[in-house]
Amino acid sequence: MESQKKYPPAFSFEFFPPKTEEGRTKLRATCVELGELGPRYVSVTYGAGGSTQEGTYQTVKDILAVGLECAPHLSCIGSSRESLRETLQSYVALGVTRIVALRGDMPSGMREAGEFHYANELVAFIREETGDHFHIEVAAYPEFHPQAPSSANDLQNFRRKIAAGANAAITQYFYSFDAYTRFVEDCERLGVDVPIVPGIMPITNYKQLARFSEAAGAEIPRWLRLRLEAYGEDLESIRAFGHEVVADLCERLLAAGAPGLHFYTMNQTGPTRALWEALRLGER
Repeated sequence: MESQKKYPPAFSFEFFPPKTEEGRTKLRATCVELGELGPRYVSVTYGAGGSTQEGTYQTVKDILAVGLECAPHLSCIGSSRESLRETLQSYVALGVTRIVALRGDMPSGMREAGEFHYANELVAFIREETGDHFHIEVAAYPEFHPQAPSSANDLQNFRRKIAAGANAAITQYFYSFDAYTRFVEDCERLGVDVPIVPGIMPITNYKQLARFSEAAGAEIPRWLRLRLEAYGEDLESIRAFGHEVVADLCERLLAAGAPGLHFYTMNQTGPTRALWEALRLGER
């Protein structure tokens, strides 16, 4: 963890493109409220095969309009060089200076990945097309990517993304402190020297979290799962206990030298703001 301590902590939020005008209005209000906390930037997700490309672009415009720095996600599976070139040019024109570069998921029914197969190829393409214009974040998996054949293979894939020109990484969410610290130490041994920012998922709804975690390959430790299951439908108790668990995890991560926190907000204000205030992140 020593290499991470040299980076000043940066705190950021993630949103997803709303599907309705009502959702768009609510997200603007969320951005204004969370923006008052002073995040370094916010990111906006991108659906499988670019399925929310138009929504991502519009959401980025909306967020820039409220004065926040914004990093759109960009995935390469199912995309052509020309379509990605056009997308990059449109973000340069908007004044965007950050990109979260991802491989992405194969859309349902699609058999061919397209011209790109891996995130390191996308990172290299962004650098070829735009030089150093973008600060590029990539994904990291402390509990390892669910499709990786081995932990060693996954670490080498991560190393290739950094070697291709990525500036930093954001992790998949996790609830095991040791998973993160050991992953970072493994990266240090491979000579990877960039900020690896923990992704933080507030716990507000256990059933929803269980679905997300199964799909994403994120582990809910047995002790945590059993405690959450014991609350049944008592959402107030789940949220209170979840807040306590996640706040403690964040404190331990920051004390160990993590270079910030990236909150998966689910387009909600309350849970993320409560963690921010409990951790006194505005004073760090």
